Amino acid sequence: MSQSSNIAASAAASLNSTAAGGVVQPGRWALWVMLSGTFLVVLDFFIVNVALPSMQRELHASAGTLQLVVAGYGLATAAGLITGGRLGDLFGRRRMFMLGLLLFTLASAACGLAPNAELLVAARVLQGLAGALLQPQVLAMIGLAYTGESRARAFAAYGLTLGLGATLGQLVGGLLIHADLGGLGWRSCFLINLPIGFLALLLAPRVIPPLANSGNGAGSRLDIAGMLLAAAGSVAVVLPLVEGREQGWPLWSWLCLAAAVPLLAVFAYQQRRLAARGGVPLVAPALLANSRFVTGLLTTLAFYVGNASLYFVLALYLQQGLALDPLTSGLVFTALAIGFFATSMAGARLARRFGGKPPIALGAMVLAAGHALQLVNVSGWLGHSHVAAWMVPLLVVEGAGLGMVMAPLVSTVLAGLPPQHAGVASGVLAMVQQASNALGVALIGILFYGRLGSTADAAGHGAAFAVALGYLVVSALLVAVLYRKVAQQH
Repeated sequence: MSQSSNIAASAAASLNSTAAGGVVQPGRWALWVMLSGTFLVVLDFFIVNVALPSMQRELHASAGTLQLVVAGYGLATAAGLITGGRLGDLFGRRRMFMLGLLLFTLASAACGLAPNAELLVAARVLQGLAGALLQPQVLAMIGLAYTGESRARAFAAYGLTLGLGATLGQLVGGLLIHADLGGLGWRSCFLINLPIGFLALLLAPRVIPPLANSGNGAGSRLDIAGMLLAAAGSVAVVLPLVEGREQGWPLWSWLCLAAAVPLLAVFAYQQRRLAARGGVPLVAPALLANSRFVTGLLTTLAFYVGNASLYFVLALYLQQGLALDPLTSGLVFTALAIGFFATSMAGARLARRFGGKPPIALGAMVLAAGHALQLVNVSGWLGHSHVAAWMVPLLVVEGAGLGMVMAPLVSTVLAGLPPQHAGVASGVLAMVQQASNALGVALIGILFYGRLGSTADAAGHGAAFAVALGYLVVSALLVAVLYRKVAQQH
């Protein structure tokens, strides 16, 4: 952990340097405070999975209500991310970060104290909206507050936080439920956010400088029509992907997906019209005319459709196929975290070895190789008796590939964008990440459960997991291809 501390501290250091716009770069604690918010938002997307059985027993929740505990959070986050980035442009990023963090912490308390499933779902929706306000500010503040090497290391620390929040979610949840602190059980998975959130709120005004609004701030009005269209389009895409498979793809799910196309088309038209009239649209058309940024978004989509989906099917295979309890399953996830942590920490050295550019394409190839070897393993071609023994080292390889891609991908996508687009670009990128996670889980769920069918034994789960791993190989290879195009446009 000392190495991690040194890298994060160096990413936040340099009080005497200045960033674009004359902003003094933050001190050593600022990055920790910013990333604490990101960590909470990501952790709460994944930690809840391990707590669902306990919630269902205690709250007597139906399967549909239980699904909304997960889906409500993801939907609210996806729907509000672009608007959250724009609010940071208008009213100040530190202010919106602190407001989002406060609301997220209070919503976490409401989740942990919820007396029934319905109130838990409502609190999760509020949590998601607060996360949508908080998350884009972190990316924007890093982009504006840091320069040069410090900015690259800060973005790498951001990517590391995303990965650790996801890979450690199962372990943290399993440990908390196993410990049963104060008899709280699953409620501690939410209440653990309170000390972290309030400590970050206490430190934020002391360590994060008030960053000047860049370009389209004071005097501009929030694009309400664009905000509603963006939210409606996001929900129309994400809702059927999250809920459709669970409900057998009813008619409403297909109608929802069909409605997403005209909604997003109207949104794009409205944004261009508003910009042509001299207004300030939610997403500047010039931003989406930047071919490098758009290709970067496609690379992000390709990566994240294989990100949450990996954790999803791995958790299912470990707990249902190998019959591991939540704590043991979480401990297996640490192998993924170890590989991820190792290559994330070595990111700067790896970049120097490759001419100053992060080896994202190589990382995607390592990830594809890890998935392919894991496919061979769980298919039983090496013998069924050694599946568990081979799984852990192969998860380290897969984690290493994830770390080589995720940590530097954010800075690569946002590189070279003008400061006035920082908030909205961060919101768009975060929305693509969130929607891609939902899309990936939906697609891999179709493949996994389609292959599993009624065969619920260990061999059936192994075969289903192997099919899912084939999908993940394709996703990783697509990342390598798309990133090469991004690099060529640099």
